[in-house]
This record gives sequence, C-alpha cells and structure tokens, in this order.
Amino acid sequence: MTQVFFIGAGPGDPELLTLKAARLIGMADLVLYAGSLVPPATVAEAKDGARVMDSAPLTLEEQHALVMDCVRAGGLVARVHTGDPSLYGAVREQTELLDREGVDWEVVPGVTAAFATAAAARVAFTVPDGTQTLMVTRLAGRTPVPEAEALRELARHGSALAVYLSAGDAEGVRRELLAGGLPPDTPVVIGHRVGWPDGSVLETSLDQLAEAANEAGFTRQAVFLVLPGNGARGARSKLYDGGFRHMYRG
Repeated sequence: MTQVFFIGAGPGDPELLTLKAARLIGMADLVLYAGSLVPPATVAEAKDGARVMDSAPLTLEEQHALVMDCVRAGGLVARVHTGDPSLYGAVREQTELLDREGVDWEVVPGVTAAFATAAAARVAFTVPDGTQTLMVTRLAGRTPVPEAEALRELARHGSALAVYLSAGDAEGVRRELLAGGLPPDTPVVIGHRVGWPDGSVLETSLDQLAEAANEAGFTRQAVFLVLPGNGARGARSKLYDGGFRHMYRG
C-alpha cells in the first residue's frame, strides 16, 4: 500500500490542484509542504489532527525522519511541491531514501508555471503553420547546463521556450536568445508568481526583456515564455477546417 505521495501543487492557486491531489492532502496524517513556494491555502484542507509542516527550514534528513515516523505509525504522507514534481523538483533525493527503506511512493502531477502563465496571458506555445515544439529549460548559473543545451543553442531551433529559474539574470536570457538568432521583436511573456494573489503577467518583446523584468521587480519566482510565431495573426488549426479529413476532433 502506498503511504507517501509526492504531490504537484501547481503554481499557487489552490483551485489548480488536481482532484486527486486535493483528496490526498485531505486524507494525509502528515502534510509537508515547501512553504517558500507553496502558499498555505494550498494545504488548508488538511484534516483535523493532521500534522502540517513547512519543509523550508528542514534538511533532507529531517524531512525524511518525519516521513518515516508517519509511515511506521501506519499513516499517510502528502509531500507537497510547487508546480509539477518532475520539473526542477527535489523529489529524486527524497525517493532514493524511501527506496532504501523499502517504502512505496507515488507522484501526483501538477500544473506547472509555464502552462499557468500561458493561460493567464491567453497565448499558445504552438501556432498552426508555425512552431510546433516547446522546450523547457533554464539559463546556466550556479547550476550548469550541458553545453548542447545552452540557451543560445536551443534558441537556434526557433521553437517556443519556457525559461525557468533565470529571473535573476534577465539580461543574460536576452543576450543568449539574441545570440541564438531569435529576432529582437520575438514576443515574450513573463509570468511572476502566477496563481498567487499578487501574481501577474507581463507581455514584452525579446529586445525589451531585461528592462521590463527589472522595472517590474521580477528577480525571482518568474518564468519567461519565448513565443516565436505568436506575432502572426490569422493562422488557423486544421482541426475544424471543413476541407480537412479528420480521424478525431477535440
């Protein structure tokens, strides 16, 4: 029986929790949530008597000890992470410790900030007769990225990009994307704390990216959506085209 669930809390809006995530949080005996990134409202539906703790001040070993105390007592653990646990999460080291203990675990996916930002800004990553690819990446910083995945190299594809963990160096993002050949007028959407009460989105162009981010004070908890092709108007999907033969319609 699974006793530990790693839950994607989405970008911050409690209503963007999946039904499964909300159900498990409401059932859990221990709810550990990343308080620096997950608002308390996300775990507000924990049951009476549940132990609800912010994991931000805890070491990995301290978190693991709390989880194992609950597991050994026969309880259910909801380990709540921001966004989706598979993307820039810290799940791997936690699950390795559980595997050593022989504890079964499961991941519950969540809405990631890039998709919440696209929805808030009413934009699409893919454009009919335009880009059909989305790349999720980050600017190299204290944590390096493989040379083949450098931002300028990915920009050469001309695909849509969701650039995470790079708000502290908006100028570096602009420089790398321009060096990769993206036009200065490429549309960019900045999502800052989207899903939180103070969240916002800002539309700009690649050549104005750094100024826009700095003037707005977006130095952390922001994602950059780089959207080649979004400036084009009139592109239409074939899905509802009367002259296009369909197998399925959405």
